[in-house]
Amino acid sequence: MKFIIYRFNPETDAAPYTQTFELNSAEFTDDMMLLEALQKLKEQDPTLTFRSSCREGVCGSDGMNVNGKNRLSCITRLSELSQPITIRPLPGLPVIRDLVIDMDTFYQHYQAVEPTLEAPIKDLDHEHLQSPAERDQLDGSYECILCGCCTTSCPSFWWNPDKFLGPAALLAASRFLKDSRDQNTELRLESLDDAYKTFRCRNIQNCTSSCPKGLDPSKAIAEIKHMMLKKSL
Repeated sequence: MKFIIYRFNPETDAAPYTQTFELNSAEFTDDMMLLEALQKLKEQDPTLTFRSSCREGVCGSDGMNVNGKNRLSCITRLSELSQPITIRPLPGLPVIRDLVIDMDTFYQHYQAVEPTLEAPIKDLDHEHLQSPAERDQLDGSYECILCGCCTTSCPSFWWNPDKFLGPAALLAASRFLKDSRDQNTELRLESLDDAYKTFRCRNIQNCTSSCPKGLDPSKAIAEIKHMMLKKSL
């Protein structure tokens, strides 16, 4: 099995390049995940650099572009991929080294939507309850693991990384906008009502198709726009 992997060490390389690796048939099985293959390749070349942690599709640290699609390597089976397998860092953000990107901008946008519940203190001795129907409204928006696969697949983010918040941040914003306990709905909508922050989304759907958790950031952004329209009427 052949792998073509993006390599770049800014401390020593004048420009990025690709390196070809191979695993023979004795080294992999049909149910092997891409992350395990990368770990075997790292045994061949210990300088190969990538992020990983939980190996269970929960931490979101091992996002990368595989055969042109953003994926988590720990839940991507080799059997799903055509050969040669081309692996690049997630696009749209600076490369620190090889497959490791600088996600500072991504996290800054996430923090900008104030992803914390702002609820009034009613009674410290009791829970702040929701009805089952109110709780159901949050499904599909709280499960994001912040891997960055959606945001870095978005052309609007590539073109305006400093201004467009991106699908992951806006999905987080929608989670709190829909929460019946939150008291900052009006302020949140006012903050998001911007030609770049939210309305740079062109509904291309790359974000939804690349989400490894099966979430729908594109739908969430459309819902935010609808809430803004209702507020303006």
